[in-house]
Amino acid sequence: MVEKITAMLAFIGVLSLICQWLGWLFRLPAILPLLLCGLLLGPGLGLLQPDAIFGDLLFPIISLGVAVILFEGALTLNFKEIKDHGRMVTHLVSVGTFITWGCIAPAAHFMLGFDWPLALLFGALVVVTGPTVIVPMLRTVRPKAQLANILRWEGIVIDPIGAMLAVLVFEYITVSSDQTSHVLTALGSMLGIGFGLGALAGYAVGIILRRNLLPHYLTNTAVLTIMLGIFVGSNLLQEESGLLTVTVMGIWLANMRGVNIADILEFKETLTVLLISALFILLAARLDSHAMVDLGWGGIGVLLVVLFLARPLSVWISGVGTSLGARDKWFLSWVAPRGIVAAAVSSLFAIKLESRGFEGADALVPLVFLIIIGTVVFQSLTARRWANWLGVKSDSAEGLLIFGGSKFAREFAKILVGKGIKVIIADSNWDNVRQARMDNIQVYFGNPVSEHAETYLDLSGIGRVLILSPYQQLNPVVFFHFQDILGAEKVFGVSTNDSNGGSARHQLSESYLRRMCLFSDNVSYARLHSLMSRNGVIKSTNITDAFTFHNFRERYGETVIPLAYMKGGKVFVVTADTKDLPTGIELISLIPKEAMELHQQKAAEENLRKKSAEIQTKAAGQVG
Repeated sequence: MVEKITAMLAFIGVLSLICQWLGWLFRLPAILPLLLCGLLLGPGLGLLQPDAIFGDLLFPIISLGVAVILFEGALTLNFKEIKDHGRMVTHLVSVGTFITWGCIAPAAHFMLGFDWPLALLFGALVVVTGPTVIVPMLRTVRPKAQLANILRWEGIVIDPIGAMLAVLVFEYITVSSDQTSHVLTALGSMLGIGFGLGALAGYAVGIILRRNLLPHYLTNTAVLTIMLGIFVGSNLLQEESGLLTVTVMGIWLANMRGVNIADILEFKETLTVLLISALFILLAARLDSHAMVDLGWGGIGVLLVVLFLARPLSVWISGVGTSLGARDKWFLSWVAPRGIVAAAVSSLFAIKLESRGFEGADALVPLVFLIIIGTVVFQSLTARRWANWLGVKSDSAEGLLIFGGSKFAREFAKILVGKGIKVIIADSNWDNVRQARMDNIQVYFGNPVSEHAETYLDLSGIGRVLILSPYQQLNPVVFFHFQDILGAEKVFGVSTNDSNGGSARHQLSESYLRRMCLFSDNVSYARLHSLMSRNGVIKSTNITDAFTFHNFRERYGETVIPLAYMKGGKVFVVTADTKDLPTGIELISLIPKEAMELHQQKAAEENLRKKSAEIQTKAAGQVG
């Protein structure tokens, strides 16, 4: 039996990886291949039967998995960020949440006959739209930057808020169904332990992190272990209070001053990818093959309420007093796919309610999965056409993502930003990011190909990537990542090698080496760094019929490096393939200090010659 469980866990792990890869390959929310895989192996072929294989271990596995998911989601809830991302996001995650809940719960009660407590729990579960399904959809649809930001931040912020709401409703249900205890006393005890222990644990962990009481390599493991210990301890003190406790603990940590949780968040995201994937396959495999069909027209009716009543009503009321137009609101009204958090939490709650003999609990999971399938499939297939029809797709993306925040990259970005071009500098070096931010350049602090960047790096309006970093090992990873998103012809870089040979270059693919031709074949990171350290200047020059590029070369010499040019409000990056520069452009170039000094010397000599000529002319006139 042990060997069977071990083999099945390994099998689920492999399937999780394959499903995540398929989602990445076809630019789909990973939830779709995971769902199909679970349904195929479980109800379809009968190969995966979680209850039979794991037995009594299934509930603890799901329970601990959901605790990690809720804690990771809570770590992203920074209250300051809600204010920073505009009135619409604030309204959607507050007023909009209760409007959605208020529409869906009555629909479940009247259309499917759910008791009010179960209907309220179902409504709370499906208010959540997660970033794991929103982000892939936005990359396919590419709506206007404002709309993309609203949807992305709504998904990030509402994740823990919706989970908290569902946990509170569930705890009320479990307490009120217990005939041996007074409802208010038990609920007060549960809330007191959940909020009190969660805040205390969050504060204690925050102090440990702030004072660096743990070595760096133990930090992530320690936080995870403490969180699981708090979860179990809370449940021992008051049954079913653990989920609320870890959610509060995560929110406290996210908002505690002087605590850097970036590394913890990245670790948790990596862990959660595998955990969510495996959990979702298990949950989908547990579905009864006839359960969704048995929901009948009532289930379809609830789905229609979610799609065509709850979401539009939430968006239009939340949009009062904002700058959004009608077309923007209609687009937002259609995009709200439900994700993995709803599936995981609903499955855990259903198991607990069924064990308590709660009538109708067996219909909770099929209905949640119906909502997930309906929203993800319908909206994924139609969102792009809907955006086209409404005219809310972003214009041709002229923006640049620059990987590397060196002095050269910052000065180059500053010129482009001054011309109205969107530029983001991404770097894991805090000093570089801080300097760029002081120059009013949009920044991303961290690895642009990390799981964190998948959610938080705003690529709306970004059409090209320039690799200008000294990180030899990471540059190829960044190149291939964005090649898959934007296309190889949209990603360029400079070599980090001054030589044309060397074993390091032979280990890299030809497709990568061909794209390391930014500005010129003989321009490397070291050369750019050297020129800037010797006070090189990045400036723009008008190239006209009267002052051609040939004249420009004569003025500054052959050492000048053309970087890009502006024409018609668009930026064109110079590469080794750029043969001739047209007239009627604004050329941005890097001019070495020596070339500038030579030009200034020539200009001074020319001025002196002109003055001498004028003096001689005046003298000749006086003599005459």
